[in-house]
Amino acid sequence: MLVGRDVQIASVTALLEAAGAQAGGAVVLRGEAGIGKTALVAHVSALAAEHGMRVVGVSGVQAEVHIPYAGLHRLLWSLGRRGPALAVEIESPYRTAMDLLDLLGAQVDPVLVAVEDAHWLDRGSWEALTFAARRIGADPVAMVLTVRDGEDVDLLLAQAGLPELRLEPLLPADAGALLESVAPGLSPPLRERVLEQSAGNPLGLVELGGVAVRSGGAALLPSWLPLTTRVERTFAALVAELPAATRSLLLVAALDDGDALDEIVAACCRFAGRPVTVEDVEPAVTTRLVQVDDTYRLRFRHPLLRSALYQSAGAAQRRRVHAALAEAVGADPDRRVWHRAGAAAGPDEALARELTETATRAGHRQAAGVALAAFQRAVQLSEDPSERGRRLLAAAEAAAELGDIAAARTLLDDVADHRLRPADQAWLSYLREQFFITGWSGTARLMVYAELIDALRRDGDRRRAMDALIAMSLRFYWSNPPAATIQAYLTVADDIDAPKDDPRMIATVGLIAPVERGAVTLERMTELRARFDLSPTEQQLLGLSASGTGALHLSAQFFGAAVAGVRAQGRVGVLAQLLASQAFTAAYLGDARTARPAATEAAALAAETGQPAWALTAALMLGHAEALAGDTVAAREAADRGESILLSSGRLPMLALVQAIRGVAALAGGRPADAFRQLYRIFDPDDVAYHPYLRFVTFGHLAEAAAWCGEEDALRATSARLAPIARECGSPALVVALRYADAMLAGEAQRFETALAADLSEWPFERARLERAYGAWLRRQRRAAESRPLLRSAAATFDAIGAVPWAERARAELRASGESLRRPVDAAYALTVQEQQIARLAAEGLSNKEIAERLFLSPRTITTHLYRIFPKLGIKSRRELTRAMSMPP
Repeated sequence: MLVGRDVQIASVTALLEAAGAQAGGAVVLRGEAGIGKTALVAHVSALAAEHGMRVVGVSGVQAEVHIPYAGLHRLLWSLGRRGPALAVEIESPYRTAMDLLDLLGAQVDPVLVAVEDAHWLDRGSWEALTFAARRIGADPVAMVLTVRDGEDVDLLLAQAGLPELRLEPLLPADAGALLESVAPGLSPPLRERVLEQSAGNPLGLVELGGVAVRSGGAALLPSWLPLTTRVERTFAALVAELPAATRSLLLVAALDDGDALDEIVAACCRFAGRPVTVEDVEPAVTTRLVQVDDTYRLRFRHPLLRSALYQSAGAAQRRRVHAALAEAVGADPDRRVWHRAGAAAGPDEALARELTETATRAGHRQAAGVALAAFQRAVQLSEDPSERGRRLLAAAEAAAELGDIAAARTLLDDVADHRLRPADQAWLSYLREQFFITGWSGTARLMVYAELIDALRRDGDRRRAMDALIAMSLRFYWSNPPAATIQAYLTVADDIDAPKDDPRMIATVGLIAPVERGAVTLERMTELRARFDLSPTEQQLLGLSASGTGALHLSAQFFGAAVAGVRAQGRVGVLAQLLASQAFTAAYLGDARTARPAATEAAALAAETGQPAWALTAALMLGHAEALAGDTVAAREAADRGESILLSSGRLPMLALVQAIRGVAALAGGRPADAFRQLYRIFDPDDVAYHPYLRFVTFGHLAEAAAWCGEEDALRATSARLAPIARECGSPALVVALRYADAMLAGEAQRFETALAADLSEWPFERARLERAYGAWLRRQRRAAESRPLLRSAAATFDAIGAVPWAERARAELRASGESLRRPVDAAYALTVQEQQIARLAAEGLSNKEIAERLFLSPRTITTHLYRIFPKLGIKSRRELTRAMSMPP
């Protein structure tokens, strides 16, 4: 009987009805222990079954939090996906989340997924299920998750971003009605006492009311005890009345990280030292303490019962149970090592090594939460002080990967420096710099890092030295280091003595010294783009290095390949970084059409995966794309927000990205003097926004602004400073921009023609900028007929890449030459950014399933989007998409 929950029932019923209409969704039911979440889910499940929905469910189990994807494994099993090593096969929670959504959408009937005690799911299962829940849209799926209140749960829910429905204590009238239904006939004083002690908690009312009926007021525990403690003790008293074999079975079940009855019975036989059978669980089923379903899986009536059993057992008894379970689950090495760790009575170095291996495997499977727990237990079991320290360092890194910097700091505080090996001492110093120093230290600590990295190399730990150097390289790029620091890092890199064709080292050196090693890096990266054996990680590093040296055409290729690879792997966190980087490359190539969807998706995924720095980068790149497209208001807002964040965190060199947005927006708005002023800050060594390498990819805009507003002398001086750098490093973006500046300053046909004669096939914006400038110059020389082909070509290119203001200026010049060219109607502008993505992929011939896999959506959602897209574009079928999404000639 559900009392006082009419509002919540109506809300969840509406969710079920929406799922039946293929417009599903998810909700989180939250509240204190015993508040009625389980009862509400049971009621909703019955309603769903009455409406013809299939009901599947899974419960989080506290004992399973260290088993990667245990909860997800059980849910997939219930849906018919079989495989003895399914949990091991799961490599990405996000890719598996989409597989789950596909599986749910493929069911004959609408589906209700009930996830109880979600706060006790292992982290991989939690991430997968919440990721899937956020993407339920056009699917006939409803997902209801229950969680208990707590600070750690608040953090999880904030990251999940799902709708919440809170269950509060029952009102006095409702509490009285519930008590009367479960414990009728209580005397008024006893009834008031139960109501007072239960404080509107339904489980308290039911259990304490039952105690009052059976034993009277003397059996009620003191009111000063927390309600959960009183309920736990009530459960313990019920268990104490059961036969000894049944009590042993329940204790084994409480400590088991699985729920298979046969496994529980087998372990109980070892624990009890005598035969125990399935029949021995019947007394617990009869008293409704547990349930056993048709697949012989045991489930406790309430999580507090499991907790009561755990608390009632002594430490020695719990160790014996874990030892028995370790033998019973011997076929599963990860579960076995955890139970052996639970049975350990003291330090055990061999067991600590096994747990370290378990942690490492979990890390490789993106189960950082499991890795952290395994490292921490390994620390407790360590006998070797130096190994204990190394495991603490690994645990701190795992905590940081989960976003729990406070935990990482606490773990580092436990490290005894003097017990570490030299390489680990260096790594400890590196991690302390990362987790304890707040704000952006710029170049102040770079030499310290160089010494730490070299210490790792000298100690023979080349792998970690290489990893640390790679980790530092992107920060190095954004730190504006002095020449001596650059040379120090190059020396460290050279001393690591990596193979000449190692893609990671090639990319890292390019980020450290884009000028000093730029030419050789470009040569080697050009060779590497022909290789087919590069991993997405290597392609990501190469893309970053290529964009850092101004080889934007190369970085676009590397990032494109890396994005495809990472999408297939389902590594959403890395995908967010790659898309932000891809948006950077597209924006600085002048391609607003590519930059906007990449930046939009990057920002969303970065927020979902808890990467605020990359979310900021994506937002800045979206602002840059909006500036190119002519939305100067949105661009200025993005620049202002970015500047506020960067100034407060002290990341001053990244202000160059802000100034680039403002400069491009001013150009788009026809304000060349303002554009020159904003952009020149990037080129001024005395300005906080100065960035020596971002000059490579912004010089073209500066040259356009300078020539437009009469700053030729400043442009000439800047060109003179940059020309020797271009000769030294060969930065393609800088070389192209210098040719443009030279033509603009000379004002001669030959200079324009020389600039256009270069291979600009991979630089469409720059080619169109030259064509427009040359066409305008020819028109002013009264050579209108010669100007028109150039101006037509420029307008078409600018239209194709979404640089609307530049296209309009090319058309204006064309009109001045005596020829009119109407602006083409771009149907894509009627679509949202996500609809544009879907429409373009469909126009390329991808199926709904393939599009869904790329965008981490369900096929049904893609179908729904296409049904909305067709009317907006004035078409009726996929065959018309290619024409509708291409710019008219």
